Amino acid sequence: MTTTALRTGAPAAPPSAGPPRWTPAELLAPLLVLVLGAVLLVPGHGLWYDELFTAEVARLPLPDILTAIAEGTGTTSYLAGVPPSYNGPYYVVVHAWMALPGLGGDTSLRVLSLVATAGGLALVTRAVARLAGRATGVLAGCVLACSPLLLEQAVEARSYGLAVLATGGAALALARWLQEGRGLVLLGLAGAAMGLAHWYAVTALAAFVVAAVVLRGRKAVPVVLTGAVAALPTVALVALNLLNGTGDRNAQHVRDTGGTLADLAARAWTAGENPLLYLTTGLAVLGAVRAAGVRVVAASWVLVPLLLLLAAELVRPVYFPRYLLTGLLGLGVLAAAGALTVPRAARAPVAGLLLACSLVASQPLFDRPPRERSDDLVRLLAHVHRPGEPIVAADLRSATGLDHYVRTLAPGLRPDVVLPPDDAPVEEDRVWLVRRLVKGLPVRTDDDRILAAEGFRRVQQREFPGSKTDLVLQRWER
Repeated sequence: MTTTALRTGAPAAPPSAGPPRWTPAELLAPLLVLVLGAVLLVPGHGLWYDELFTAEVARLPLPDILTAIAEGTGTTSYLAGVPPSYNGPYYVVVHAWMALPGLGGDTSLRVLSLVATAGGLALVTRAVARLAGRATGVLAGCVLACSPLLLEQAVEARSYGLAVLATGGAALALARWLQEGRGLVLLGLAGAAMGLAHWYAVTALAAFVVAAVVLRGRKAVPVVLTGAVAALPTVALVALNLLNGTGDRNAQHVRDTGGTLADLAARAWTAGENPLLYLTTGLAVLGAVRAAGVRVVAASWVLVPLLLLLAAELVRPVYFPRYLLTGLLGLGVLAAAGALTVPRAARAPVAGLLLACSLVASQPLFDRPPRERSDDLVRLLAHVHRPGEPIVAADLRSATGLDHYVRTLAPGLRPDVVLPPDDAPVEEDRVWLVRRLVKGLPVRTDDDRILAAEGFRRVQQREFPGSKTDLVLQRWER
């Protein structure tokens, strides 16, 4: 029986031995990601457009959110063409989170993602520890905690933290089923949550089902059925978006990789750092060949999502780095498992090297500038603006930041704020114009023509560069 277990990649310990008992060491990975995430949050940079969208949608009454999701309608005038249907369940969760006493600020939105990520790593650590031993589980969790792709998304006010949490739950459910024949309820609930947090996470759910089939054959029928049922809410969400006309709205953000999706995915996981890329790839191959107990699960976790997305790419472009996060968690797990298959004397140095290279690749995150500076722009306006002077947002991105930070930082400016689709008024002799810069040039709108026709000219411009969005504040006078 033991020989068969090692050959198939099933847990090596006899069923009677049971899984290893939980110990506090398994909290190392979630504590590590909490510490690293807290350091990333210390600068207190303002929200950028995607996060601002989260904040502005989630603060609405729940019936309004549900109506906008179902009908595919925008929640404000300037977001009329940007409904919250894509990540609808996430906005409902954030709405509940913001309703808790003392929460609702910018940082608390990001903390939700960070806490969810930490919970997900705790579950992944436990799942891998059950399958391959405590050392492998703890190392796998720590490798994920240091990953640049995961760390970046762990402090974003978006749904990826919840997706990691659900994926960890599904991984633990699979481990329990493989060892004890239990866990199908958890697998169904976590699997459904995976797809509702992010559609692409369904590919990771499929990977867990494939792993169960490879390891248990016909005995895996309950897992297959549970996975199919768990995917239904995601199918329903996709259908809803197709029916309400928003199913193709984000297509411009994804691209065709020409068959190089796997290479680009690995580079996204390692932030393009060659030492980490080569080390991770080499250890992952080693893990897929030699890591008893976890190799089938981890290899499926990596390969099945990539193969499904490569197949989907034959129909339409599907690649966007962070969309692949839940599947790429398996790459970190497989590399960690591979690090502990080398000769015993080399295990600690190799594991340390893997963690060190991951931290080095993540280091630029700790020095990055603000992603968007709508907050700084509003603070400046609060000092230079005079009552009665119109403050015009020229486009939806600048409008989202202006609307949010006027509400939270300078509510006294509210009477003079003009948001799309309204054009710049010309009754006053001074107008403030907030707009995006693309490739160093302001995005042109009807406001330029309207102001120029009424004798206005631009007399001053202040730029607010960010790593995601560049903004500019212009003063026009007649």
